Amino acid sequence: MLIVYDSKTGNVKRFVQKLDFRCIQISDDIVINEPFILITYTTGFGQVPETTRQFLTQHSQWMKGVATSGNMNWGTRYGLAADQIAEQYNVPLVMKFELSGTKRDVETFKQEVFHFVHATTTMDHVEQRNYGEERREISVS
Repeated sequence: MLIVYDSKTGNVKRFVQKLDFRCIQISDDIVINEPFILITYTTGFGQVPETTRQFLTQHSQWMKGVATSGNMNWGTRYGLAADQIAEQYNVPLVMKFELSGTKRDVETFKQEVFHFVHATTTMDHVEQRNYGEERREISVS
């Protein structure tokens, strides 16, 4: 699974460098045409970063989930950007992690992505099988 990330202070970048996934940082010239999980950060008083917001205007159709770095000192605003993205784009919130994440956070993220990919693959096979059955029913009639 492709990981697309946005990092301002380096926390998210340090987190993704610990992963065993292909990771691409958001930039002005990035073009994505495959499923990805977004990792971003929260800025200001719980806002989605403008770079993330602009990226999603062009690529949200490929986003399959979102995770975020945050700082628990913000209380109820901790990682709020991911909550907003998950709700706005109707994708699962994979996880929130503190700053650049712990080893446990990295392992949890990897497990979540593995389960997500497995579930998505299983659903694709079910949809393909159901589609094939519908075609058979139509062609028999």
